[in-house]
Amino acid sequence: MTSEAETPEPVTPESSVTDRVPPKRVLGLAVPALGVLAAEPLYVLVDTAVVGHLGALPLAGLALGGVLLTLVSTQLTFLSYGTTARTARLHGAGRRAEAVSEGVQATWIAIAVGIVVLLAGQLLAGPVARGLSGDAQIAEQAASWLRIALFGAPLILITMAGNGWMRGVQDAVRPLRYVLAGNGISAVLCPILVYPVGWGLEGSAVANVVAQVISAGLFLHALRQERVPLRPDFSVMRAQLGMGRDLVLRSLAFQACFVSAAAVAARTSTAAVGAHQVVLQLWTFLALVLDSVAIAAQSLVGAALGAGSSRQARGIAGQITRYGLVFGCALGALFAAVSQVLPRVFTTDAGVLAEIPNAWWFFVALQPIAGIVFALDGVLLGAGDAAFLRTATLASAVLGFLPLIWASLGFGWGLAGIWTGLSVFMLLRLVAVVARWRSGNWAVVGAVRT
Repeated sequence: MTSEAETPEPVTPESSVTDRVPPKRVLGLAVPALGVLAAEPLYVLVDTAVVGHLGALPLAGLALGGVLLTLVSTQLTFLSYGTTARTARLHGAGRRAEAVSEGVQATWIAIAVGIVVLLAGQLLAGPVARGLSGDAQIAEQAASWLRIALFGAPLILITMAGNGWMRGVQDAVRPLRYVLAGNGISAVLCPILVYPVGWGLEGSAVANVVAQVISAGLFLHALRQERVPLRPDFSVMRAQLGMGRDLVLRSLAFQACFVSAAAVAARTSTAAVGAHQVVLQLWTFLALVLDSVAIAAQSLVGAALGAGSSRQARGIAGQITRYGLVFGCALGALFAAVSQVLPRVFTTDAGVLAEIPNAWWFFVALQPIAGIVFALDGVLLGAGDAAFLRTATLASAVLGFLPLIWASLGFGWGLAGIWTGLSVFMLLRLVAVVARWRSGNWAVVGAVRT
């Protein structure tokens, strides 16, 4: 495939206001994407509530095991976000068959990598859990849950690839149906396996795998229906892996932060790690809620650049950023209002409830900042500007989050120190992505970005 890249045009105030898309079109992509993005963390919240009533120890095991499984999946987000960026440009250029073929190749990568993750995870689950927790009982619970849940790893990655190519061709409804089918059945199954069947924490892991089997099967069926060649194309896979390298490094920065936070919380107390699990899962849930608007930005910005209109892409970027800010402010106000009620849904443990306020108000105050950051992440990912996002995220982690996380351990700052680190991390990212957006250097047109 030959490159059609051109020099980006300078930013002008007129381009940011005249080249908007109708709000209905943004909502048509964002609302189904919200359902897809929210389904998994919502299921994890249900899982947390179910397991939380087993006691603080199983909840701590789920917290650590869940972080490790999330580490696996989020390290490979290029299978969704990178695929969307490449597919959207081809779709915008009117080359649908090639756009769908990107999904085929991403699915092959998902299968290969998923099998490797599954096999390696069975060997490493115990040692890694012990190394992170500092508590033998928590490590045992976490490893037991993780070894079962890892059987869903290849299926999680197939679902990511499916979401990626469907978002790129602006088909937002079918992914929602597929993910809801899997997670809905699993949410019903989870409490049955945990309590009446009596499998306890392991029952939640089995329910998690059931969800992945259903969703991945539906995405594979959809790909077959497109009637494009299903054989591997190593040249396309190499190109995907090139973008994937930058997104993996970006994800590594996130995971170094969140795994470090879980490790420090686990070394503080069992109550602290339980409280951190509750607030972190709410943070993850709301991050993906805010990211639903960014998903629309990826698809619309990529299509505009693929069609050769950097002016429209910049207009969409400004529009999406404003939406993100408003959405973030609304979420912050909502969760401030329910601060005395919502934590009790997830646990009745007095120690965990006493620790939650040490993280809660950081979580609330960060929502407007997150609204802008995630919106602009979507814009830049849609433009294929992965190298900039990699560098900005790594720098923010090294300069902001990680020093404060480990200082929290050394000085005994607890959850307040951990969440101060997250706040600095988000502020540094905000400065970086706003500066990049204003520069206009990301708006490079063409069906393929080099």
